Amino acid sequence: MHLAIAGSIAADHLQTFAGRFSDSLVPDQLDKLSVSFLVQDLDIRRGGCAGNISFALANLGQRPTLVAAVGRDFAEQGYQAWLEKAGVDCSRIHVSPSLHTALCTITTDEAHAQIVTFYPGAMAEAGTIDVAALHAEAPVDLLLIGPDDPGAMLRHTQAAREIGLPFAADPSQQLAWADGDLIRQLIEGAAYLFTNDYEAALVEQKTGWSADEVKAAVGVQVITRGKDGVTVIDADGTRLEVSAIPDVVAVDPTGVGDSFRGGFLAGLAAGLDLETCAQIGSTIAASVVETTGTQEYTLDGEAFLARLAGAYGDAAAERVGGALMISDNLS
Repeated sequence: MHLAIAGSIAADHLQTFAGRFSDSLVPDQLDKLSVSFLVQDLDIRRGGCAGNISFALANLGQRPTLVAAVGRDFAEQGYQAWLEKAGVDCSRIHVSPSLHTALCTITTDEAHAQIVTFYPGAMAEAGTIDVAALHAEAPVDLLLIGPDDPGAMLRHTQAAREIGLPFAADPSQQLAWADGDLIRQLIEGAAYLFTNDYEAALVEQKTGWSADEVKAAVGVQVITRGKDGVTVIDADGTRLEVSAIPDVVAVDPTGVGDSFRGGFLAGLAAGLDLETCAQIGSTIAASVVETTGTQEYTLDGEAFLARLAGAYGDAAAERVGGALMISDNLS
C-alpha cells in the first residue's frame, strides 16, 4: 500500500516551564493578556507533523512518500538524510530557494499544557506540489493531508476529490484559526478523519455540524483522548473504544498524536482491522511520550510486541507481528 503524507516539516524548539500556565491567567482579563514564562531548558529537534508521521511509518516497516515544502537548510541540517535512512521517500519534497524550513516553538508546563508558536517559512510554498501528478506517476492508495499551508491543504484535498484518491483529513493545529467553511471543505468526503477530543468538539462548533453530521461527512472517524484511549467510529457507525497503554511515564507530549497516526496507518497498510490499527498507534505513541522530541525514540521489535501484548493480549500481538513483520523492521 503506497501511503503519501502531506503536511509540515519543521525544526522543533522544545522548552519546559516549571509551573502551570493557568496560574498566570486571569479569566476576565484575557483580552489584555501579557505574560512571560521563564523556561528551564531548550531542546532543538526534528519535527513537523508530516515528518513525525512518516518517521513512525518507516519505523513500522512502511515506505511513505513525504509531500512537503522545506528550505535548503532541511538537507544541510541532516534532516533529509535522517528520514531517508529511516525509510522515508523524500523525492517529492519541494525545496524553497529563499525561505527557511518552518520553525515550531513549543513550551510545555508541568501539567503538560502547551503554548505553541509556528513560523511557516518554506511551508508557504507547499501549494506548488501537485499531488495529482504524484498519483499519476506513482499511484497512491491513501493520502494523509495534515497541518500545512492552508492553501496547500485545500489544494491537496480538492485534487484528491477530483481524481478519486482516498484521503485522510488531519487538520489538527490548523483548526484553531480556520473558519467553518474551510473546515467543511477539508474534511468532507475524507476516508478517515483524525482529531483529538478537543479538536473534535472544535470541528462541531465551527462547522455548526452535530457529531452525527460530522460522522456522515467522512468514512472512519478516529478521536484520540490521551490517557483515556482512542475512539474509532467505523463507516457503518460501529463505535470502538481502545484503551491507552498503561503505566506510561510521560515526559513530553509533543508529537504523540503524530506517532499514533503513523501507527494507525501502518496497520491499515498491512490490512489489519481498525481496532488493531488503534492498538498499534497507541503502542508507538507510548514510546514517543516517554522521550523528549518527536523522533528520538527507538523501537525494538520484541519489546514493542511485548508491550502491545501486555495491553491488548497475545492474539493482538500475534496479528501485528505477523502482518508488519515488526521484529525484522524494528530490531
